[in-house]
Amino acid sequence: MRIILLTVLSLIFSSGVSSKEYNEEKPVRTTIQAFYDAFNSHGFERAAEFTTADWNHINPGGGRTRGRGAVLKELHEVHATFLKGVSDKIENMDVRFAAPDVAIVTVMSRMSTFTMPDGVMHVNEGHIRTFVVVKRGSRWLIMQDQNTTIGS
Repeated sequence: MRIILLTVLSLIFSSGVSSKEYNEEKPVRTTIQAFYDAFNSHGFERAAEFTTADWNHINPGGGRTRGRGAVLKELHEVHATFLKGVSDKIENMDVRFAAPDVAIVTVMSRMSTFTMPDGVMHVNEGHIRTFVVVKRGSRWLIMQDQNTTIGS
C-alpha cells in the first residue's frame, strides 16, 4: 500500500502542473476568448484589456506587425474589407505554462468563408493559432500570436 501511495504522489509532483497553474488556466482562457469575441464582432476597441502594448502579430501570410497600435490598424483594415462579416470559431484550446507568469496557448479554429483581395476564396478554412500570454499585475495579456492556415 505504501508503494502505491508513494507512486501516486511522485506522479502528482512530477507532472509539472501546480495547483496555481491550474487555477490560472481559466483567466488565460478568458483572455483568448476575449480576442476571438473581438474578432467575431469586428471590434477591437477593448484590445488594451487583453493585449500588451508591445503585442506582435504574425498573420497567415507570414507578415509580422509589431506594437498594439500597428496590429490594431492592420486588423481594422482587414476586418473592414475581406474579413468583414467573417467569423472564427474555436474548436479546441490547449493551455500550457512555460513559467508561472507565461502561458502558451494553441487554438484550433474554423473560419467562415471569405475571399482574399486576390480573388482566392477560402471556404470553411481551419486555422491554428499560437498565443504567448503573459501575466502583468493581475491580468493575463496576449503578447504575441501567430496564425497559420491548416492545409487541406
